[in-house]
Amino acid sequence: MSRLTLDWNKYRQTAVDAACEGAVLLKNDRNALPVKTGASVAVFGRMQSNYYKSGTGSGGMVNTGHVTDIFEGLSNDPDIKVDLELKKIYEEWEAVNPVDPGVGWGNERWSQDEMPLSDETVRSAAGRCDVAIIVIARTAGEDRDNTTDRGSYYLTEGEEDMLRKVCADFDKTIVLLNTGNIIDMSFVEEFDPSAVMYVWQAGVIGGVAVADLVTGKAVPSGCLTDTIAKDLNDYPSTADFGAGDKLRDLYREDVFVGYRYFSTFAPEKVLYPFGFGLSYTEFAFSDILLENEGTDVKVTLKVKNTGKTEGKKTVMLFAKAPAGAICKPAIVLVAFTKTKLLFPGEECTVSLSATADRFASFDDDGRAGLGTGWILEKGEYVFFAGSNVSDNEIAGSFTLDNNILLESLENALAPVEPFERMIIGEDGAPAYEPVPLRDKDYLKTREERIPEEIPQTGDRGIKLIDVKNGKNTMDEFVAQMSDEDLALIIRGEGMSSPKVTTGTAAAYCGISKELKEMGIPTVCCDDGPSGMRLDSGKKAFAMPNGTCLACSFNEELMEELFSYFGMEMMSNMVDVILGPGINIHRNPLNGRNFEYFSEDPLVTGRIACAQLKGLHKYPVTATIKHFCANNRETRRREMDSVVSGRALREIYLKPFEIAVKEGGARSIMTVYNRINGTYGTANYDLGTMVLREQWGFKGLLMTDWWAFINEVPSDPYSRGLTEHSIMARAQCDVYMVCSAVERENLYESDTYENIKAGRTDLVTRAELQRNAKNICGFAMNTYAMERLLGKADEIVHEDCPFADDTIEAKVDVYYDILKQPVVEVDVDTSEGRDFVFGVTCDKPGRYRVKMTGSSPLGALAQIPMTVYYTSIPIRVFTWNGTEGRDVTKDETLLFLSKYTIFRAHFGANGFRLKRLEFEFEHAVEEDDLSEF
Repeated sequence: MSRLTLDWNKYRQTAVDAACEGAVLLKNDRNALPVKTGASVAVFGRMQSNYYKSGTGSGGMVNTGHVTDIFEGLSNDPDIKVDLELKKIYEEWEAVNPVDPGVGWGNERWSQDEMPLSDETVRSAAGRCDVAIIVIARTAGEDRDNTTDRGSYYLTEGEEDMLRKVCADFDKTIVLLNTGNIIDMSFVEEFDPSAVMYVWQAGVIGGVAVADLVTGKAVPSGCLTDTIAKDLNDYPSTADFGAGDKLRDLYREDVFVGYRYFSTFAPEKVLYPFGFGLSYTEFAFSDILLENEGTDVKVTLKVKNTGKTEGKKTVMLFAKAPAGAICKPAIVLVAFTKTKLLFPGEECTVSLSATADRFASFDDDGRAGLGTGWILEKGEYVFFAGSNVSDNEIAGSFTLDNNILLESLENALAPVEPFERMIIGEDGAPAYEPVPLRDKDYLKTREERIPEEIPQTGDRGIKLIDVKNGKNTMDEFVAQMSDEDLALIIRGEGMSSPKVTTGTAAAYCGISKELKEMGIPTVCCDDGPSGMRLDSGKKAFAMPNGTCLACSFNEELMEELFSYFGMEMMSNMVDVILGPGINIHRNPLNGRNFEYFSEDPLVTGRIACAQLKGLHKYPVTATIKHFCANNRETRRREMDSVVSGRALREIYLKPFEIAVKEGGARSIMTVYNRINGTYGTANYDLGTMVLREQWGFKGLLMTDWWAFINEVPSDPYSRGLTEHSIMARAQCDVYMVCSAVERENLYESDTYENIKAGRTDLVTRAELQRNAKNICGFAMNTYAMERLLGKADEIVHEDCPFADDTIEAKVDVYYDILKQPVVEVDVDTSEGRDFVFGVTCDKPGRYRVKMTGSSPLGALAQIPMTVYYTSIPIRVFTWNGTEGRDVTKDETLLFLSKYTIFRAHFGANGFRLKRLEFEFEHAVEEDDLSEF
């Protein structure tokens, strides 16, 4: 045990650096950026003070406290003068037109109504100020796709009017895009702003990073991880994305995703290519040299800063594979690196290496004559080095005289439904061919891969630490487990289980009394990936979103940032963060793109590896998600992603494969959706054939929260709870989550009953023992294990911004509302004060809650209160002054699990909450779930 110091100043500055390096400058004319010292700046756009720190849903629900917005960041910078007269106009308008946050899960607005601008307001500001900054902001997220509506992917009429007027009256106009994902960029040509920069959603330090970028204290060096096309319909996936059959999404574009499509078929439809990003300086490449040893390639080149200020430059290496039996994109990214900070005139040499697996093709039907698997076809392989997919030059080439089979793999996870996929036609235009279908049902042959059953011995006194120390084998340890233990260990408890840090996502592994007595730690996982979601009300740091971080192309910076995050996790006794999300940006409308990294699988996989490496400096880790093909939020729990075996391997599985083989990923989360007809939760091809057999993964595979396993259940509350056997046989190890995991809950699922009945068609004892080995092997290398052994490092906080936070990371009191329906409380509702309380409920359903309190204020006084259910704002209502009399308000709340954390946030003081009364109304119904 040792003491580790978490220096919050360094943590915060690293996040600022990441946000600055992830910002992508698309245009910079008329010397608009950086803004000159002493310049006066007019800031337009109501979102200047309503910053989106992240997207919505579980990946954005970090209770951060103060977020530095763009106006604040600019105002705090001493080198510029922000116009306060214009700001006052916005403040007066917002006083009667407040932001509408939306209430309930997935009901947030994508954007907010813009303040109408009069010609006089704009002309007056132009007369006072040198530069105009225009802020446009968007959000979307979990269960909340973007749409083709104005205010989502497209600008609103109010935003267009603002751009039109401001760009006409100001000589220098800078558009800052506070978004989670790319949006329609046709406005750039229409309104001709001087500069345009994606500053993304950069967490709590977003406004600080923006100010540094605008004033030149930081130089943007981000590059697009997506192609920005001229029109949404130019993306080949748009035709199928959420269109027609909402329960079936055909991936007809196959491997032609993003720049793979545009470079092959439609370069003229690109506004900004993959990898594009300007700087405040210029760079030149020279002395490009390619060396190859067999099929391994190394390219070196010199990068020189030829401009007038310092900066960093990302260098990319692409490959063009020869045409053959397998249809291939025109160009594929195979390596990238980023220079150190180069000063004007400074030069450095960089090297980029790529092994054959970076540019191999997956043959999913053996058409090249070598069977199925990863192959290189004969012909010339040409390599290009440069700034982006459109700006590069030939580095060299090598030629293969024969086809090479790099890795023979059975085409597991192939589609079962006929459809046609995109190929290159004879005229070079897109054409289509029937997709190769599954020719073997691996689930039916699973007995070939079931290990021998371990004879059960009962308790022999072997603890998990004995396995970790090499005293006993894992087989000897698992042999002690009863059938009851095996049925319980595959279940997680949550959310807000009191067995771990309160307000976190789940407790698992050592979850029952008997499992804990065997020395299995109770592991805590929490929502991420941009920071910890602590529903107890305790504050945490919110980092820049996934897109922003990936656009930095800086693996070392990612490693450093996540090493600090790892220490913050340890200080909250969180062992596993649920992220990073490494699904592909298949289409710009995916609401969850803000969590994900790129349209390119290599960028996605390598950024994930860097984040894992940072976490793994300490005994914490990440659960990479969502495995796989979760590229749409609309009806994601029910839909079927229909994808060819090749597209899965080259695009959608590849980031996970990189993270497992190169990043040492220890934990993975499956998807809600089906993949080629079978839910990811119970997909044998996915969890056993690909992940375990072919990739050699030895870690833990969990479900997403309340996932369907086999079919959509008739009881909406069960959400697949009864079908754990078929989950376990697929080698998905843990079901997330159950309301409680104890012996008395054994019959909530089918596992124990099936084992006792000998239903080996559903699951065998040997398979459950295999699950247990996976779970225990994971658990014994966690921070939870170190805590259990008394060896956990102590985290000392230096300059923590939350040091004065009065909310602890636990809730001491849980009210059992069936035994104690009336609860006397005494809550001081000081402004900004939160009242956090836990509820224990063994009878899920809709409850009427009566809240009683009083206020000494007069009847015209208003005290707003927002009620949060596990960090989800579900009710907003206002108390009035009562002149000291008690008043009661009725509300209805839905209790879905045994343990629930509620938080009431009071926006003003002057009210005292005295009593809570709970009354059961009815069981959970489908309509009830819609509000969550």
